[in-house]
Amino acid sequence: MTSHATTGYEVRQKFAENVARKAGALALDYFLRRETLVIETKKDPQDVVSIADRAVETLIREQIAEAYPKDGVLGEEYGMAESSSGFTWVIDPIDGTSPFVNGMPTWCVSIALLHEGEPVVGVIAAPCQDELYSAAHGLGARLNGKPLRIDGSRTIRNAVTGVGANHHVPPRTVADFVEALLTQGGTFIRNGSGALMLAYVAAGRLVGYYEPYMHAWDCLAGYCLVREAGGWFLPFPVEGERLTKGAPVLAAGPGAIEDLRTLAQL
Repeated sequence: MTSHATTGYEVRQKFAENVARKAGALALDYFLRRETLVIETKKDPQDVVSIADRAVETLIREQIAEAYPKDGVLGEEYGMAESSSGFTWVIDPIDGTSPFVNGMPTWCVSIALLHEGEPVVGVIAAPCQDELYSAAHGLGARLNGKPLRIDGSRTIRNAVTGVGANHHVPPRTVADFVEALLTQGGTFIRNGSGALMLAYVAAGRLVGYYEPYMHAWDCLAGYCLVREAGGWFLPFPVEGERLTKGAPVLAAGPGAIEDLRTLAQL
């Protein structure tokens, strides 16, 4: 990979941080008056979207278009705009829409940047906690400016694993993983936001995160954070149209990689 010094990763990281703060503030404003929002469902009644999702994504896209008009953008609500620069932003305006519309604080704004097939910038804003997670390739990961480094002594048996679930896979897939994790002495949480739980892996709050099917906009920012904090992730397919499709997601600290790969059969 080209040196980050020659590709402007740090500059784009600072840009992403500023955009995430603005997007987070807009999302938080909607959250605080969520009873006024129009809520729609997608194919699955549990898969919801609100005007807030669309407004926040529009804000992020407008900021990118102004600063980096040749960069591509893939967002959950408005799809793909192709890149002519070699850089593609991958954004989820509100990851955890279900918690968001139901008044729970476990949602976030996720902004990633892809270059040469790798997530090279990852920024996640969690406005309800006033937290900003930020990472760039070769520059480490930080939470509100404080460096993050995963503790390799933490395992599935002495720490907590995050688990995600959705309608894209049979319930048995998730149930089998949870049963195996519990049998091996582990425990788990699910908070409704895969992106936020990946940020928690980078911050050492979770030892790993598994979801059998996620989209790129849910995971790539978190993947960058985990890698830069010293963790590992299962590569996500980013070639061509595969970037817009779902795939298994697994990220872990050093002490949990082998156990979680075995349990997830990956």
